[in-house]
Amino acid sequence: MSSASFNFDTVTDRHGTWCTQWDYVADRFGSADLLPFTISDMDFPAAPCILDALQKRLQHGVLGYSRWHHDDFLGAVAHWYQQRFNSQIDTDMVVYGPSVIYMVAQLIRQWSQPGDGVVTFTPAYDAFFKVVDGNQRQMLGCPLIKKGNDWSLDAEHLESLLAQPACSLLLLCSPHNPTGKVWTRQELTLIALLCERHNVRVISDEIHMDMVWGENQHTPWNEVARGEWALLTSGSKSFNIPALTGAYGLISHQAQREAYLHQLKACDGLSSPAVLAVHAHVAAYHHGEPWLDALREYLQANLRYVADQLNAAFPPLNWQPPQSTYLAWIDLRPLGLDDKQLQNELIEHQKVAIMPGYTYGQEGNGFLRLNVGCPRSKVETGVQALVRAIKNLQQ
Repeated sequence: MSSASFNFDTVTDRHGTWCTQWDYVADRFGSADLLPFTISDMDFPAAPCILDALQKRLQHGVLGYSRWHHDDFLGAVAHWYQQRFNSQIDTDMVVYGPSVIYMVAQLIRQWSQPGDGVVTFTPAYDAFFKVVDGNQRQMLGCPLIKKGNDWSLDAEHLESLLAQPACSLLLLCSPHNPTGKVWTRQELTLIALLCERHNVRVISDEIHMDMVWGENQHTPWNEVARGEWALLTSGSKSFNIPALTGAYGLISHQAQREAYLHQLKACDGLSSPAVLAVHAHVAAYHHGEPWLDALREYLQANLRYVADQLNAAFPPLNWQPPQSTYLAWIDLRPLGLDDKQLQNELIEHQKVAIMPGYTYGQEGNGFLRLNVGCPRSKVETGVQALVRAIKNLQQ
């Protein structure tokens, strides 16, 4: 279905809604009057099928304790994996949680000891650094190698990290945030083999799984998995419902699933899911596909707009849209800019907030991460501001 069937050009004012991206932009950027292109939620209302399902539930009026372990939810998840990825999942493996990063943190605590090493590919989603450090583990970064507009795996370096005696876990982001890399089945198969060889468990964060572009295809970890593993995800990025909370995953071994659920319910007191999130996922996975496909078309056009404008203004960039996500990971290194000066220009003079690459580790120096999950008019304003900022620094 074409994006013309849904109106993604309409601007929704998010001010005054306790919105992290808009109302609290000053927390990170020091100024409240900025146009934000920051954290990865979108400025679009959720899919109509989701809003209809939530309205129906609210009209019922009773919002008591609830459950997720039932055929409606499990069947919706299984349907989605079959429909979108041609993957048959074992619904006995499914577990639930309030968010993907909570589930990551919980499994880090259960599957490793303080001081253990956790391998991840860098640059990395900034919450990965926080959750590893916050749980007293050691981050072992494996830098991705940029070749042209593609990112590749350094298999030898990865194996050297996995072979360290204190290394317990690989924390995978698939598709990868912030680079937008889509891991090939061959790459994932190699990663699985190396982790099995060194007795390293895998936690695969696949929250961006539905935002893969062109001929690239997302391969769920369960399709290549060996040994002990967990695949964690949510419809929150795809359908713009993170405020509802709610995530789910697959954990390979029964004893580990039971240990996770014991911690969730008995230790942390999270025995009842957010019922609106359960309804939202069921509606999205059964009825949200036309909306999502239209949104994907719109987001890809936004990314192409960014590429066209930047490359016209600065031909040496030759920047191309990422393989996945609505997060434009822009390599500005050919222009030789100072990251701090650029941020100052963007914030103080252009009045826009764009995530600096160094947020995602030292491998992010020289990059920007610009969120295009918004109406085109906003993208146009942001890109024009970025072009002006760069030109001002070049004068």
